[in-house]
Amino acid sequence: MRTLPAPLALTRTGSRAARVGAFTLEVWSRLLVEGPHMGVEERAQLLSWTAENMCALHGVRLTVRGRVPQAPSMLVANHVSYFDPLIVASQVPCTAIAKREVSAWPCIGDVTRRLGALFVTRTDALSGARVLRDAIRALRAGVSVLVFPEGTTTHGDKVLPFKRGAFGAAAIAGVPIVPVAIKYGCAHAAWVGDDTFLPHYVRTMAKPYTRVHLEFLEPLPYARAGSVAELAEQARSAIEHTLTSASHDGALRVPRFDDVWSVATA
Repeated sequence: MRTLPAPLALTRTGSRAARVGAFTLEVWSRLLVEGPHMGVEERAQLLSWTAENMCALHGVRLTVRGRVPQAPSMLVANHVSYFDPLIVASQVPCTAIAKREVSAWPCIGDVTRRLGALFVTRTDALSGARVLRDAIRALRAGVSVLVFPEGTTTHGDKVLPFKRGAFGAAAIAGVPIVPVAIKYGCAHAAWVGDDTFLPHYVRTMAKPYTRVHLEFLEPLPYARAGSVAELAEQARSAIEHTLTSASHDGALRVPRFDDVWSVATA
């Protein structure tokens, strides 16, 4: 992608930041009024709508392949960027498991909590058990659950070993595992290691668009696996194979922004 003149990049960044802020405020206000009366399915639908609009506001151009699951499933995806949950949720109404630190982010933490996110402290076994229990409840209520079982982000060129908790929860709830492969069109999209969030986010906002390839792979019923560990490895291997061999063909879905705010097309 060509380098933008600094004034144009700054203008785009400022415009998008203002629109993202206004939209976040609207969602937060709506949740204050309607949130206490929403069921888990309504929250999942609102999360999906919010995610699609956020993708549009950030200039995401999404190519989608595979069959988007219609029945409740455990969605397991590789993890590259802070955009990953929005990208998957924009296509599938779901609830998501996120690290506890996100809940402390100004404004964003409160919004995601009210949208039904399940926050886990990675070093706390009790917290993990509680979140898996809540995930099972969501699945039994008919809502898919999104998890990133690597537990951290990567550059997207490999897939780390998967933690097994989500796979056991899917087995208990009796729902299939749906592996999801996420690949960005630019290596700089990855947010890994010691990258500081704000500078990385500002650079992303300055781009005209961000290309993302999303592929929903074939479901993996628990009955076909000999164990939770085997099921986790099957999902990890399927995603890794897709990332190294998949083309970028598929349906291009430019997320809509259907609220009163319009997306800058520059």
